[in-house]
Amino acid sequence: MKTIKDLRHINQISQQKLANSIGVSRSTIAMWELGNSEPDNENLTKLANFFNVSVDYLLGQNGYPSLPHSTGGTWVPVLGRVAAGIPIEAIEDVEDYEEISPDMAKTGEFFALKIQGDSMEPKISNGDVVIVRQQPDCDNGDIAVVLVNGDEATVKRIKKSPEGIMLIPNNTSYEPMFYSNDDVKKLPVRIIGKVVELRAKF
Repeated sequence: MKTIKDLRHINQISQQKLANSIGVSRSTIAMWELGNSEPDNENLTKLANFFNVSVDYLLGQNGYPSLPHSTGGTWVPVLGRVAAGIPIEAIEDVEDYEEISPDMAKTGEFFALKIQGDSMEPKISNGDVVIVRQQPDCDNGDIAVVLVNGDEATVKRIKKSPEGIMLIPNNTSYEPMFYSNDDVKKLPVRIIGKVVELRAKF
């Protein structure tokens, strides 16, 4: 049950500390995290109470957890990659978590993406993390996460025209990529979110 490992990561709790807190062995926690066994209803309730989340969340049925302290903020997963055909909430390539404010969390569903490559430098560098609001469209000039031809997602600035859509890198060493309306439908080219915040890493 990968959710338990994620919650431990968020709360910076060891397997041993969690085991001691709910009255099971460390090896039991390890087995749950590996998916080799499942907690029974009693232990599910203990885990939910310990992490201050619902049993539904533990079972993967209810989005991302709220912070256990009083800020009211929300943790969103930092994904290493986004590929076609996998819903954001089902992606298991979670590298870290980032906190977003309560006000931001109210405006939609969010995830974070770790930038790979230098096509958006100097503003966005390799290894930086961007906060992304899930949405199927965006305005001219927005920076968006885009899936092209079923490959991994790319982060580019959007420029629309009656003829199609252009994905524009910040780095002048890279050429803009233009896709006609026909390309958009056939490849396809699909916007999956708008970048709303940069978390630069030093």
